[in-house]
Order: sequence, then C-alpha cells, then structure tokens
Amino acid sequence: MVNHLGQKIRELREKQHLLLRQVAAHLEVDTALISKIERGERNASKHQVIDIAKFLKANEEEFLTLWLADKIESTIVGEPKVAYRAMKIANKNLKK
Repeated sequence: MVNHLGQKIRELREKQHLLLRQVAAHLEVDTALISKIERGERNASKHQVIDIAKFLKANEEEFLTLWLADKIESTIVGEPKVAYRAMKIANKNLKK
C-alpha cells in the first residue's frame, strides 16, 4: 500500500536538502520516528502532520488530506466489496 503523506514528506525534505535528524529535532522526536513515518511504518498524529508541514513550508491542508487518505486506505484495505459502498455512504453523509 502506498503511503501518500510519507512520500510527500520525503520528497519535500530531500528537495530542501534536510536530514531526517533536522526534521526530528524540530519536532522533538526520535529520528527513527520520522523515518518510519516516511516509509509508512508508523502513522503521524494530526499535530505532527501540521508541525511537519509548517517546518517544510508545505501546504497544511494538502498534508492533512494525504494523512487522512492514508488513514482511510489502511482502514479499508482487504475489504474491497464493502469499502466502496461504505465510502459512498460516508460521502453522502459528509455532503449533509
């Protein structure tokens, strides 16, 4: 499964020539945690997503959208028959 947020974080971090440890130091977390977030082995908290977006001068809403997309995908993986119907119901309810 693709980790959309992790890929975006790595892309922007590398484009800005930043090391994992620099991002980790800014967030006051372990370097391994940032590495795991980038690889999709660990989910970031909403607060961490916002902090990372600010640090990387990225679009906060885009980061939150990717974060939520990853959460949704990880929840519905393995449920292809019911996932689509469930998402249609959720979408209908969100429009209200």
